[in-house]
Amino acid sequence: MGKITELGDSVQYQIFTNKDLAVIINHFDNFPLLTQKKADYELFKRVVDMMNRKEHLTLDGLKEIVMIRASLNRGLTDVLKVAFPNIIPAVRPIIKDQEIYDPHLLAGFAPKARGMFILNFIKKISRC
Repeated sequence: MGKITELGDSVQYQIFTNKDLAVIINHFDNFPLLTQKKADYELFKRVVDMMNRKEHLTLDGLKEIVMIRASLNRGLTDVLKVAFPNIIPAVRPIIKDQEIYDPHLLAGFAPKARGMFILNFIKKISRC
């Protein structure tokens, strides 16, 4: 079910399982983002779908995920740039429809509020 943590004047919702992630995806499928952040979400969802199909376990699948990562936010980290030097960023979807059709949509927003997704994948590696 995830974990909600208060951090000063903000709240963080952490997820730990694919089931938790499905809740987030279901929410944004039912209540879509309106700005270019929707493009980030669509790319993110594409990676989740690829991982559910185990495509990340192939070199081609991994390269496609890195291409998508190169299109998000600040692009690739220095480490990924070294590991994948010839990666061309994936094409970002263009979000055209950005009208707010339901005035109640803004009811939960507060001044100076912001939202973001942060994913941390932690994999334990055992050495033989």
